[in-house]
Amino acid sequence: MGSFQLQDFAAGWVGGAASVVVGHPLDTIKTRLQAGQGYGNTLNCVLTVYRNESVAGFFKGMSFPLASIAVYSSVVFGVFSNTQRLLSQLRHRDPSHTPALADVALASMVAGFVSVGIGTPVDLVKIRLQMQMQPYIKANIKLKPTVPGFPVYRGPIHCFRTVLQKEGIAGIYRGAGAMLLRDVPGYCLYFTPYTFFCGWITPDGCISPNPSSVWLAGGVAGAISWGTATPMDVVKSRLQADGVYLNKYKGTLDCILQSYQNEGLKDSFQKDCAHPSARLTSGRLKLLEKIFEA
Repeated sequence: MGSFQLQDFAAGWVGGAASVVVGHPLDTIKTRLQAGQGYGNTLNCVLTVYRNESVAGFFKGMSFPLASIAVYSSVVFGVFSNTQRLLSQLRHRDPSHTPALADVALASMVAGFVSVGIGTPVDLVKIRLQMQMQPYIKANIKLKPTVPGFPVYRGPIHCFRTVLQKEGIAGIYRGAGAMLLRDVPGYCLYFTPYTFFCGWITPDGCISPNPSSVWLAGGVAGAISWGTATPMDVVKSRLQADGVYLNKYKGTLDCILQSYQNEGLKDSFQKDCAHPSARLTSGRLKLLEKIFEA
């Protein structure tokens, strides 16, 4: 079999869609904590969203990621796996050769770079819709177009079209710099520990790790990755939520400086909540890949 394998893309397709459905409510809470005001902590944010917007509030902005995550995850996971095979082919003349950790790190950084081009517009639309706390009413938007939290977008397509018309391509890719600083090291610090721990806990003589080892390695690697990625994720969320009513931040560096000056290091860059789909994606994709290979 050649170095290019379609089951990597298929596994990413299925796993990505599953992760959106499971993780979107927590992602909404994360976004509100990072870019919103007055929530205090995770529990208070959950109760506030439920009290004011009911269960539907947790699923705002899910349709666009759900429609696009299949492409996003399949491309990113496919690029990562096939880059590994390409490096093994170049180094060892065998694409199936077990990659060195350096090759895993390089392949993960390539995947992180590719993810920004696809993921930035998707995240922008998702975050803009998540930050709308009331339903869109066309008659009212003309009366109060600049009130924070007041609805501006009817849905994901309207949001994308509006941003493109008013802000151009630069608006669609708002926050791309912060996302690049989040995903390139973030993917590296995910797949490299994941590969290391899988090899470490797999008994000698076994060709591949068992499912429990995959889940454990994925959980540990996810905790490492997301812990280091959170500061840039906060900056990305604030940049992408900004610009609907006013432009508070001039760019990534300005957002970092303003956040630090106004809230300090701890409050500015640790606003996050556990996101299980981010911790377990690699394990889920590996299991799905085995199914496609069977």
